[in-house]
Amino acid sequence: MERHEHTKAVLNRISRAAGHLNAVKKMIEDGRDCSDVLIQLSAVKAEIVNTSKIILKDHIDHCIADAVKNNDEETVELLKKAVDRIL
Repeated sequence: MERHEHTKAVLNRISRAAGHLNAVKKMIEDGRDCSDVLIQLSAVKAEIVNTSKIILKDHIDHCIADAVKNNDEETVELLKKAVDRIL
């Protein structure tokens, strides 16, 4: 990903998600209640989804806007493929 407006926020969110995921791993190793583990996994998933939204919006605002102006169909097609994978 190129450096965009929200790069620092995205990196912070990814670090936070990684920390939560490590906590989930420890919970499993410690034999914690499955319901607690599932709740924490849900929080990790939400963090990743929200981070993906920030990256997608940033990508549209910068890369895709430039691609449309420059008739760069390849970049637009790459976005379509990425969206297909995340949905």
